[in-house]
Amino acid sequence: MRSILLPKPLLTAALGSVVVLAAVGTQSAHAATTQVTAPRASATTNAASAPSARASAVNAAVRVSARASAARTARAATVLTSARVAEARFLELSNLIGQSCEPRVFSAVGHVTSEPTPDSTQPVLSDPVPLTTTEQCAAQRHQLRIRKAFAGMETATYEQMRAGLTDLEYPGARIHRMPNFAGKPVARLDLRVGAGRLALEVTYIGHGVMVEAFGAPQDFSVTDVRLKRHLDRPAS
Repeated sequence: MRSILLPKPLLTAALGSVVVLAAVGTQSAHAATTQVTAPRASATTNAASAPSARASAVNAAVRVSARASAARTARAATVLTSARVAEARFLELSNLIGQSCEPRVFSAVGHVTSEPTPDSTQPVLSDPVPLTTTEQCAAQRHQLRIRKAFAGMETATYEQMRAGLTDLEYPGARIHRMPNFAGKPVARLDLRVGAGRLALEVTYIGHGVMVEAFGAPQDFSVTDVRLKRHLDRPAS
């Protein structure tokens, strides 16, 4: 058979076409491989980031819980501090009144008798005990300042009475609610300091209050003392 010799330009063109086709095939194969590999890489990345997202959510929840706990602690500390401040102010007031009732001062102002104690329907748990001369003097000081503060004031509810007493620097912990008398609010004040026995009962009687002093035994709450009620309009 006789060989067919192609001219050199045609041979060169043919070889070039083969190279181009080979290159195109290689690029197509690479693209297909990339398309197959890319989703796998993306899935791997998403799978790796999922635990990180969960950890971030847990950390955020922990931070929120810690902030809430800190806020509750701060509120509790504020309430405790307020109670301590109120008690400190009352002790200062009680000390000043007590100093004014020392025997050397008391002899100059004359003898002060305790006011009649009110009757009550409360269970009999303890009878009142006598007040000392100094305690009677202190009782009068407290009675006068409370009556003056409540004179002309509408005090139809226990909450209003309590607010008025706290404004006078009697701590809320020393103010005790009693059953209403004839529909009017009644509160008792525990003014005992140390071995003292002084307590007061405050009853709203219409545009003013009646304030009765009595002695409360150390081992009893001021709410557990039986009193005889004696209605007495406050002095004008």
